Amino acid sequence: MEIKGKTVLVFGGAGLVGAAVCRMLMKEEPGELIVCSLFEDEVKETITEMKSKFPGSKTRMSGVSGNIFVRASLKDKTREEILYNQQYRRFMISDVLEKMDEALLKRSYLYRILRRFKPDIIVDCINTATALAYQDIYRSAAEVLKASDRVKSGEDDDFRSSIERHLCTLDTPQLVRHIQILYESMKSAGTKVYIKIGTSGTGGMGLNIPYTHSEEKPSRVLLSKSVMAGAHTMLLFLMARTPDAPITKEIKPTAAIAWKSVAYGPILKKGTTIPLYDCPPSKGIYLMKNGSLHVAAEFERLRKNDILRSVYIDTGENGFFSRGEFETITALGQMEFVTPEDIARNTILEIKGINSGHDVINALDNATMGPTYRAGSLRERAIKQMLELEKKYKKESVAFEILGPPRLSKLLYEAFLIKKVYRTLDRAAETSPSEISRNVTTIIERDRTLRAEIISIGIPILMPDGRRLLRGPSIKIPTPFDEGKPTVRNINRWAYDGWVDLRVQNMKKWNSRFKKIQEEIRKINSSETGSHYDRDRDFWLKEKEINIGKLISWIFITEEHGSRMKV
Repeated sequence: MEIKGKTVLVFGGAGLVGAAVCRMLMKEEPGELIVCSLFEDEVKETITEMKSKFPGSKTRMSGVSGNIFVRASLKDKTREEILYNQQYRRFMISDVLEKMDEALLKRSYLYRILRRFKPDIIVDCINTATALAYQDIYRSAAEVLKASDRVKSGEDDDFRSSIERHLCTLDTPQLVRHIQILYESMKSAGTKVYIKIGTSGTGGMGLNIPYTHSEEKPSRVLLSKSVMAGAHTMLLFLMARTPDAPITKEIKPTAAIAWKSVAYGPILKKGTTIPLYDCPPSKGIYLMKNGSLHVAAEFERLRKNDILRSVYIDTGENGFFSRGEFETITALGQMEFVTPEDIARNTILEIKGINSGHDVINALDNATMGPTYRAGSLRERAIKQMLELEKKYKKESVAFEILGPPRLSKLLYEAFLIKKVYRTLDRAAETSPSEISRNVTTIIERDRTLRAEIISIGIPILMPDGRRLLRGPSIKIPTPFDEGKPTVRNINRWAYDGWVDLRVQNMKKWNSRFKKIQEEIRKINSSETGSHYDRDRDFWLKEKEINIGKLISWIFITEEHGSRMKV
């Protein structure tokens, strides 16, 4: 895509890579460049830098700050503020774990940013894997277990708070919800290109990586970061295969990223200086005597305002490194390193549609194994064998609700019921919805075996009056997470998702489908023998009776836009 004149949003735009991407973008003269970062002062500083480096630029500069992974009302809250406030925790748990709906989407801060700016291009430089994995689910789980032990022993403890804090650290649900919101928000905003700057989680090293935060080696937390990085890539891989999603790419650096500046001054850790302490030899801890390192040691501030100062290299999000640390980590055979400008150049190439050779989504597309000619050839053999067995045992094979989703089973059984009465598409299309409803209901009332097979796999049957529901010991819809009452709205929703629906209003939908298929067939010239059509006349008319598998695949493709994009 041409960048000039376009609206470009950079998530993590104040970070090391994000700022480099912004500088490269400014050379391309976008119409508007929006810098998004966690803190407002970082955003202002980056915008000031861009304006000073490109004084004659006509690009409008905008900024927005806050946490894009939470609802708008929590965007400026720290993680600690959220975890230790019951209302905020409940908000987060609800937003991550409940069913996605329009209200949830619209209160998301990410959604509101995209709706406000409607970016043509998004470059996402946030280290999402680190943000999610370093919430440290392992430590949280340990705290829950300790709290549980204290409750059992009768000690006073807020066990519920521990559980809720633990739920707030579940990284996979947070990643899934983030991608759901991102996808829906970009669709709503009309975004055309999305580029993710990802991570391997280990700077390109393996399970033998020696760099951990004092955990065991390999570190569970560090490996969780890699898990998140891989899961994120696979979700983006799926998004790239979604027809109405933006062009989706990911550049995944597998080396240390450096650097922003080299200087002498206070050493900052998480934005805070490091005070200097002293422990004279005379005040040391006698290990064998105390039996624990966690005692009141007699260390003392060296001097009141003394802090650690030294020569450092600023590596952005990874913090300040000493010369010794930098030399070690970037040495040949260690992480080595890549500059943010290298990443930014490849990002610009990919936005423009020029193959940089570093888009992992494209690499996965070319490396994964898709459908084969052999499988397509053998498919007919398998179907033929099943049809022969159906005739032998006088038993049509409809749905078992093992594959899922319940909607598939529901549609297959509804189509099967209509087929039992009308046999052909034409007869079903010519019959009124009320008559279809009456006749399929008669089958349900008379055929006890068929009725039992449907409800026994977890698919209830909604009778024509919309009030009576036939069900077995378990039902797939509503799910255990859906606690809604049986209002008219909920009944309609549940019937759509996974109930055989015998109501006239549902038979109107089926009647309409049959007419649309008839129209599709009529538009195909009977003499057409080329490869233009996926579903030609022969596809529909070769078999004399309704083929329920073909029919439901047509519904998923045409009505629900569930077509496979990469073929």
